[in-house]
Amino acid sequence: MGEARVMESGVEIREDGPVTIVTINRPKKMNAISSGAAKDIQQAFAEFDASDQRVAIITGAGGKAFSSGADVTDRPEFWRCVPTVGLDTAKPVIAAVDGWCIGGGMLLAVMADLCVCTETSKFSYPEAKVGITGGMIPALAARIPQKMAMEIILLGRTVAGRRAYEMGLVNEVTPAGGHLDAALQMAREMADMAPLVLSTLKTAVNRDVLARAPAEHMVHARIALDRVAQSYDSKEGVAAFREKRKPEFKGC
Repeated sequence: MGEARVMESGVEIREDGPVTIVTINRPKKMNAISSGAAKDIQQAFAEFDASDQRVAIITGAGGKAFSSGADVTDRPEFWRCVPTVGLDTAKPVIAAVDGWCIGGGMLLAVMADLCVCTETSKFSYPEAKVGITGGMIPALAARIPQKMAMEIILLGRTVAGRRAYEMGLVNEVTPAGGHLDAALQMAREMADMAPLVLSTLKTAVNRDVLARAPAEHMVHARIALDRVAQSYDSKEGVAAFREKRKPEFKGC
């Protein structure tokens, strides 16, 4: 396994052959995701997507928590680090969970293509108990049976790793500490497969099969509009209007 590259927020990136491992490394804060960490995770996945790497794993440091969600002392734009939303890649993404997986942290596991957890993992989505919602958790009902999803969303009960497996939220349950090895085994299997086929199938599932939550539509629209607002053509159009000349657009 290669040497870790540490980003400003503490997020670590490590390569194991064709597999990229992105680790949320804030164990003293239960791997809560700060504004900087969300941006760094998004950047790490953008680099992964543009590279020759085949599969990505997202995990958390230490055994206490995969992630406790958003850092309330430094609130992130959380959508940035959510697979299929801010992490826009057609390559496979696996979540490797150990310990607590709470709130936004659970979204990472839900929206990843595959998920491995340990027997000691605990999943919790307590938005209804604390009186706030980001509106993205309804996507869970597109991924596991509706009654199972509503048990998590409406009751807010803690779900143990084995129960999460029975619900269809995770693909495999390992003994404590075995989650990353299991995720790597999955990743290496896919790394030997045809990348174009994997990306085509993943894209078809996400685009044509799975329903999107309203918050997902909102974020995707925002990303598209921001891309236009920050483009050369946007700046050229404004400049041409002020200078009373015909704009020269480039489509970028």
